[in-house]
Order: sequence, then C-alpha cells, then structure tokens
Amino acid sequence: MSVLVERDNIGIFGRMNAGKSSIMNLITQQATSIVDSTPGTTADTKISLHEIHGIGPVRIFDTAGTDEKNQLGEKKKKKVFSDLKECDLVLLVINPSVDDIEPEEELLKAARDLDKQILIIYNLFNEKDKDLIPAIESKIGILRFHRKIALSANDEGFRRQLIDFILENYEPENPNSEILPFVKRDEFYVLIIPMDIETPPGRYLRPQAMVDEYITRNWAYPVSFRLDLKAARGEEAERDTERKRFESLINGLAKRPHCIITDSQAMDVMKDWCPEDVMITTFSIASIQYMSGGKLKSFAQGLRSLKGLKQGDSALIVEACNHSRVGEDIGTVQIPKIFGKKFPGVNVDHCFGREFQEKKDLQKYSLIIHCGGCMISRQKMAARIRDLDSIGLPYTNYGVFLSAMHGQDILMKVLAPWGLEADVPLA
Repeated sequence: MSVLVERDNIGIFGRMNAGKSSIMNLITQQATSIVDSTPGTTADTKISLHEIHGIGPVRIFDTAGTDEKNQLGEKKKKKVFSDLKECDLVLLVINPSVDDIEPEEELLKAARDLDKQILIIYNLFNEKDKDLIPAIESKIGILRFHRKIALSANDEGFRRQLIDFILENYEPENPNSEILPFVKRDEFYVLIIPMDIETPPGRYLRPQAMVDEYITRNWAYPVSFRLDLKAARGEEAERDTERKRFESLINGLAKRPHCIITDSQAMDVMKDWCPEDVMITTFSIASIQYMSGGKLKSFAQGLRSLKGLKQGDSALIVEACNHSRVGEDIGTVQIPKIFGKKFPGVNVDHCFGREFQEKKDLQKYSLIIHCGGCMISRQKMAARIRDLDSIGLPYTNYGVFLSAMHGQDILMKVLAPWGLEADVPLA
C-alpha cells in the first residue's frame, strides 16, 4: 500500500548565476542540479525529494533566474513566481557583487506579499564579496526583517552551517493546533458577549463563533451570556441587578462551568464576578494563541517592555481588519485611554489591515499591541511575528494587555488555562 508523505516545500530563488543550483547541490550533497557559468542554465524548475533531519521529508525547488530579458525569460519568470506560491520556505540567494538589485527586490516583495518564510543566503564568489553586503542591505531596506547567512555555495565545508541555519530559523506549519485545547467533554463554558454598537447584526464576531463551534464540536456545552456593560459599570443598583443576572446563570447550570471566556473589554467586570474556582480567559487571547500557532507566551513576554516605557516613546496598536470603528472601540479608544492614564507622554499610533506589511519605520516603536488576528491567515500572522522577532521588537495582544492592566493576579488567571505562568514583572 502506498503512503502519502507530507513534505515541506523549500524553494531556492534568485537571479541567473547567483548560485541557486550550487545551493541545491550543497543541501542534497549530490549533483542534483547542473552547475555552469552560462547564464540561464536552469531552464525549468528542478525538484528534488530529500530528508533534512530536524525537519523531515522535504521537496526542494531549484528555480530559474528571474532576470533573463527575452520572451523565454518571461516564461521562466512566470513559472518561478508560480513555484513561489507553493513553497513554505523561500531561500533567496544573493550575489553581493551585483549592481542592479531589481530582481532581488521583486522576489522579496512577492514572497512577503504571500507571507512566506524567507531566509537570505549571500553567496560569496570571493573573499571581498562579504564587504559588499552592507551596500545591498542599504538598497533593499526590508532585508533587515530577515535572517541571513554568508557562505560560498561551491565549498562543501559550508553545508553543515547552511543546514543549521535553516533548522534554527525555519518553523514548519502546525495546522493541528487547537483554539481551546483545555476543553473537556460534557463541561460547561460560559461565553461573555457584550453586544455594543459595533456588533454586526445576525452573527457573532469571528473569535466568538470559533470558540462556540469548537466547544460544541468537542461534545461540551457553550453557554452565551449577553453582558450589559453599561449597567455592569453603572450605579450600584444597576451593577447589582446585572451581577444577579450573571450569578443566576452560573448557579443555574447543572454543574460549575469549567471556564469563562470573556470579551477582553469586559475584564474590568469579570475579574470580580468570575468565581474563584472557575478558570477565565478571553476571546482575544484564544484567537492570538491559535492564529500565531501557539506563541501566546511570546505575547505575554512582550509586556516586559511596559516597565521601560518613557515619555516620547511610541506604541503601535495593530488591527488585522478594517471594520467601521464607532463608540468605545477597543483599539482606537479604550487602549489609548489606558496609555494616557498609565503611560503619560507615550505616543500611540494605529495600523489597520495590510498596512503593517508596508510599515517602513517599525523600529521606532517600543511595543506592538496586536488584536486577536482572526481576520488574517495564520501564514500572515506568522510573517508578522517573524518580522518583529527579526528586529527584536516586543509585542503583546489586546486580551493579554487589558488583563495585565488589572494586575499580576488577573494576568496569571487568564494565562493559566494555557498552562502558562505570568512570570512578567508588571510593577
């Protein structure tokens, strides 16, 4: 019986004579591709099946150069950019001695637009080529977002270094991560859903729908509670009435709920209303944990930068969607209010939709605060995280940030369902 082997696709891209085929042969340890100084030797994509210990079975694409200026070259280029879409990892090979960097810029932009993982290989044809790398990076500014290595592709002694470079920086996709891995069969899960002026009619917000569906699919019971936030924050009589509604629901269930999942903006209420023996987290936290492929810990660790914020610093609030923002919007109203109160003098900027990909000055920020990311692909979220990690820029999430603003104990509670501890000093 034949077995279908799932393989990661690794593509080698660049201009003619950059050394792509030599990189292929260096990885596979054999003459998989023809190597020759004649421009255009690789006429079509050469594919090799290989095993890289630490990754597993892979499919390696050795592609044609994209700078051949004739009709055949245009056909090759079209095929190359088609192959780019299939690759999980892009190895962009650059000869530092070139003057015209248009082919490299075009490939890099296309790979980033497709949210591919990208690693840069500077292929050195002589010792002096290494000195030319800074000039290339000054011409192509977005190279700063990507890990890079300099080597001689014709020297077999660099193979181990190249393989280690790939292993250290490539993150295979993990499509099997779950949005609520702590859900147990036949347990109750209470979903706190304030419906305000921004709530679209006829449907839940995507994180709410994802959580509801996941709980149901796993033979557990989602119970939705529409919280009147205005009443819950109102005068004493209003607060008491709304709290009694909530407690009536909790006490009316057949057994104690296993966890409460709340809208992040309601944490100021739910931190006091949630019973001590019941777990609590937020939709935004569940969403970012899922969309980032399990990197919630990194979003929690980003809070460490809050201690060092000072007057004149800047924070960037990032939302993945472009919904109509009215009322007490979390990103444009509520979080900026918190900054004005707790971090006076810190500038707050906003970035919506695909704008993040085009940001040229991310390094001026001291912190990124990202939404749950439910309206972009997991590949796109992974690309954003890789960009931020590459330049050492800390980031956190709406749910993590808003919970932390109520104290270390609340942060510990919302992270606990994910098996994380709040080892982040907030004082």
